[in-house]
This record gives sequence, structure tokens and C-alpha cells, in this order.
Amino acid sequence: MAVGIKQKHNVDTIVKKFLTENFTIMLFHYDGNMDGWSALDWSNKAIHVMAQNQTKWWFAKRFLHPDIVSIYDYIFLWDEDLGVANFDPGRYLDIIKSEGLEISQPALDPNSTDIHHRITMRKSKKKMHRRVFDDGGSLRCSISSRGPPCTGWVEGMAPVFSRVSWHCVWHLIQNDLVHGWGSDKKLGYCAQGDRTQKVGIVDSEYIVHQGSQTLGGSSQKKSRRPSFDMRYWIRRKSTLELQIFEDRWKKAAEEDRSWVDPYEKERSWFIFSAVHKT
Repeated sequence: MAVGIKQKHNVDTIVKKFLTENFTIMLFHYDGNMDGWSALDWSNKAIHVMAQNQTKWWFAKRFLHPDIVSIYDYIFLWDEDLGVANFDPGRYLDIIKSEGLEISQPALDPNSTDIHHRITMRKSKKKMHRRVFDDGGSLRCSISSRGPPCTGWVEGMAPVFSRVSWHCVWHLIQNDLVHGWGSDKKLGYCAQGDRTQKVGIVDSEYIVHQGSQTLGGSSQKKSRRPSFDMRYWIRRKSTLELQIFEDRWKKAAEEDRSWVDPYEKERSWFIFSAVHKT
């Protein structure tokens, strides 16, 4: 988990949930403040890594090599601003194991600050779901849909990977593209089978995405001059990285004549669904 000292209390709450299930905790300190965590009773048992102004994907690429984490069955690569009052990691693991999910995430409470894709929203009467149905607007999701954002999709704030899927995902992450934009659309290729079955959202164990802006500064009034708005430049860089990632994917697919894309007929997309809470 990439963390900053401003989210110390929330991270403490998250970590205590996982410690009861014998998880190993690794914190990536992006704000340069590692000493500020020493007073927490579990801090000396956690693994701490510090690098100024880096993202969790940057950290994951460098410190979560598949060989290093091969002793673990699952990797939880979470953001720091998640509410876990209704989440139990033990019950969550039981569900994803019984359902055969290689890539998953807990559903998002409808009261979350940001829900960009309908498939991640909690369905209160279900244990878990693998797809969403939506025939409104430009988003068409039906039983025949075979790919994101209708099925085979998780978002980047709280993904959970099995050991074998992480081996694939780690190679998917680009060393120089630190924000991870673009890779989320391709995670289904690492699902060790049919992404419509091996990727899912767990509804009974759900979280709240609080939407705290940390990297690049906390939420604040934006300058009239974009050059002084760090969030503006981070988003701009992320958009550029998305295009670079897609170009690399296309080039690699064209050069590897032996590779057959199992989802070649799927319609390309990049749509933020019209679910945005404030």
C-alpha cells in the first residue's frame, strides 16, 4: 500500500483488519515520512519502503517481483483511502477461493466519493458478481458482453491478485509508466482463463472509496494557471501514459505473430460510466 502521513489514521484502521488474518504488511511511503509511523504498535512488524512522490504501481514494479512474493497466495494492492468498516479479509478470501476468482476487488459502497464504473458498485442482495447489465446511454452491457467495463474488470484502487495472476500482471506493468493507466483494461488477460469467470466483484465484503487526493497535494482550490495545479499535471501525465501503453500493446501484438488475441472481436472502449457521487 502506498501511503502518506496524512492518511495515517485510516491506514491504521485498514492494517488492523488484515493483521488478524496473518497478512504481511508492506507500506510504500511516497511522502518521505517514514518515522511518523513508528508509534503504531504494528509498525515494527511491517515492511517499510520510502521513495519521494512515487505511485503504488512504481513501487509494485520494483519491490513486488513475483519471485519475492511467491510465498503468498494473494496480493492486495490497495490505495490508502479506503473505508473498511464492512470488510473482513478472512471472509473475502473464502469467497474468492470458492468462486475461483484469480483477480477481484471488494465492491464499492454506493455512497463512495467516486464510482467510475457501474460494475464495481455493490449489489446488496448478492455475495459477488462478475458482470453488469446496462443498456442506457453509450454503455451497452448485456449477457453477450465479453469484456470491460461490462465484465472481466476491476478498478485500480483495490485490486486483489492470486499468485499466478500477479506473475502475469507484474510483467504487464510498465517500468516507466508510473500511474498504471491502460493496464487496468488488460488485467483480464492475466486471469488464467476466461476473464468473464475468473474476474469478479465481491459484494458481501465491501469498501468505501473516500476519494482523498494525496499524491500531488491534498484537495484544494485549483490555481487559475494550470501550470501551478499539480493534480492537473498528474492527470495529464496519466493520459499520456495511457496512450503510450496502448501503442506498446498494439505494437507487441503486431510483432508477435504466434499470439492469438482471445478477445480480438471485443469493441474497444474507454468510458467513464455516468456514476459520480459528490
